[in-house]
Amino acid sequence: MSYRLLGDLVVVLHLLFILFVTTGGLLVLSRPRLALLHLPAVVWGALIEFTGGSCPLTPLENHFSRLAGSQGYDGGFIDHYLLPIIYPEELTREIQIGLGLLVVAINAAVYLLLVRRSLRRIRK
Repeated sequence: MSYRLLGDLVVVLHLLFILFVTTGGLLVLSRPRLALLHLPAVVWGALIEFTGGSCPLTPLENHFSRLAGSQGYDGGFIDHYLLPIIYPEELTREIQIGLGLLVVAINAAVYLLLVRRSLRRIRK
């Protein structure tokens, strides 16, 4: 397997993880046991945004890119792949904190709905 392909697979995995963090709560509504995976992922994703950290998948992507003869990139996954599409300017600290708050807000709403459903079932 080529290093380029490995790098691309890590990018896809990274994107899937971000999608799981942001929208995985919708899966939890129909499969509550997924909360055991989703909640830690949400905590991790929010912490990365709030602290300005970098996901460990980013250096792995860069490692495979360099082995494939590419230069890799600086910054995080969101900064490199998503922000050029969503925002024309560079990722600022304020935007990063906003993204973290968005992750928390979306998932808090979904889990609140899940708790309400559970309470209704218990009362019946």
